[in-house]
Amino acid sequence: MKLLLDTHALIWWLTGPERLNERARREIADLANDVYVSSATAWEMAVKTGLGRLPVPPNLQAWLPEQLSADRLMVMPVTLTHALGVKQLPLHHRDPFDRLLIAQAMTEDMLIVTRDRIFQGYPVRLLPC
Repeated sequence: MKLLLDTHALIWWLTGPERLNERARREIADLANDVYVSSATAWEMAVKTGLGRLPVPPNLQAWLPEQLSADRLMVMPVTLTHALGVKQLPLHHRDPFDRLLIAQAMTEDMLIVTRDRIFQGYPVRLLPC
């Protein structure tokens, strides 16, 4: 199974996995699954950290890559196909980070690990966390 972590799911996995439900924890930890973090998630974290709206360690540029490596999380780059895929999505909301994650998951046939209910309005597979 290929999983794509929404930003909150990534932060909870790294800083407080008990916030995730049992199934999400089990699937993320399962070595048979490929678990990805989008480059768009790093972008979102950088933006929100810069605005003082995200509680992560202050040295995000060192902390995040170290955490991803330690937890065997792979980085999903944003491709031209992913970016253009956003155009096909209905406008249920305008969050550019979420919309890009949805386009990536659809293009790459992945499940998005999220607690965000707005994702249910899109044609994407979800793993509630």
